[in-house]
Amino acid sequence: MPHMIFIEHDGTRREVDAPVGLSVLEIAHKHGVDLEGACEGSLACATCHVVVDPEWAPKLSEPTEDEEDMLDLAFGLEKTSRLGCQIVMTDALDGLVVRLPRTA
Repeated sequence: MPHMIFIEHDGTRREVDAPVGLSVLEIAHKHGVDLEGACEGSLACATCHVVVDPEWAPKLSEPTEDEEDMLDLAFGLEKTSRLGCQIVMTDALDGLVVRLPRTA
């Protein structure tokens, strides 16, 4: 099974199992990682904003226009910002690293 690494707000690295087919948001919730996801992954908010490690960003599909519109609402937007609900785990993403941005 693939794994991924969350870098939490305080810098703690958490390596977790990341089942293929689940979104980064779903994986975070499965492992108790503090990633909100107020709209439950329906692409209607930006509360699952994550910053993808620059090494991994090119391996992801391009964000859709809808995702980019929602990202415009995120605090602390960075070049590799994405919504966790829109990144779906695959075997090719084994080892994916995402950082949880500060919310304020």
